[in-house]
Amino acid sequence: MGVRERGIALARCQLAGLTGFVVSGIGLMAGLALLLLPVGLGVRLLPRSATLLRRVADRHRARTARWGGRTAGPPEPLPLGGPARRTSAALLGDEGFWRELRWAWLAPWTSGLPAAVPPTLVVYGVFGAFVQPLVWRRLGDGNWYAFVPVTSTPTMVTALLLGLVLVWAGLRLAPPALALHTRLAHRLLAPPRTTELVRRVARLTDTRAAALDVHAAELARIERDVHDGAQARLVALGVTLEKATRLLDSDPAAARALLLDVRATSERAFQDLRDLVHGIHPPVLADRGLTDALRSLALDSHLDVGIAARLPTARLPAPVESAAYFAVSELLANAAKHAEATRVDIALTYDPTRLRITVTDDGRGGADPAAGTGLAGVRRRLDTFDGTLALHSPPGGPTTATLEIPCVSSSPKTSSSSATA
Repeated sequence: MGVRERGIALARCQLAGLTGFVVSGIGLMAGLALLLLPVGLGVRLLPRSATLLRRVADRHRARTARWGGRTAGPPEPLPLGGPARRTSAALLGDEGFWRELRWAWLAPWTSGLPAAVPPTLVVYGVFGAFVQPLVWRRLGDGNWYAFVPVTSTPTMVTALLLGLVLVWAGLRLAPPALALHTRLAHRLLAPPRTTELVRRVARLTDTRAAALDVHAAELARIERDVHDGAQARLVALGVTLEKATRLLDSDPAAARALLLDVRATSERAFQDLRDLVHGIHPPVLADRGLTDALRSLALDSHLDVGIAARLPTARLPAPVESAAYFAVSELLANAAKHAEATRVDIALTYDPTRLRITVTDDGRGGADPAAGTGLAGVRRRLDTFDGTLALHSPPGGPTTATLEIPCVSSSPKTSSSSATA
């Protein structure tokens, strides 16, 4: 880890230590509201302090996820609204409020104190290394730096060296102290495992129902396409063949024209069937894998598409590849149709548990999943695999869509490639 990364960790430790004072103050305010409930003053103070505590806790959850990669599930909404007395009574029975109050009381000592050690060492080390050499003559015989009496040039040099050691120790301790801080904060703020399991069961129930609806709609679409496309052409082909058979002896020229029409109709029927198969599972995806399938998709697009892939040498599960292919296809269509983009960059990466795809376009931005641009369909497709879609699309662009799909490859080895279409 370089000096820059250690400096960033040190700054974050300093911020975490200072935040501990704010969190402690809010916790004391909530505790005071609880103490004042019997005399009635806490009835109005408790909802306000609980709201403020939830706001600070949500920011700390986001910071913990950003700094340490530990994502805590969001708590249930606070039971606010209605008369103050009823709201206060509901807060007393709310598990999330008590968990956040416990965090506010314990965080300054459990997670804040470890984070405060590295900045303290660095500040004290800077004083010894850069301030003591300048002021030790003016401070007299009572001047001490740590355990060193700074009364002469040799002791001043000793204090300078000790200060440098303390600065070095603070920088070295900053990353592990920050990791300990985020781990303890996550443990205090994360909802219980039972709550996570209940949410997961509810999510799986919803996604299964959505998957069944999507499956039924897909079957209906296939049946409609077959009925209106290839089936209709094949019926017409049979009728035309029967007419040509009758005319073979009496009017060979007309029969020949009908047979030529039969050939054209059969070609259109085969094209309809190929398009239908391509919409179910593209042959290039089955034969060549996800990366080559996306390259083929990029070649068919009129946009300038760049693809950078770092995927396992072994194939990913076929349903995951299919979901990723059609999701990227929808995003490319959105970029061309709605975002008015000219350039799209697609990056595929894989870690041992999930596939991540990032699609970035240079369009006008402002994409909204609720606006009916196909993003809701992409999200429903990913929900089937417990996947996620994160969208960042400020007005003016660029738009970045990040897709994550949990999956496991049969081989941990990865291969990297890049291409531009």
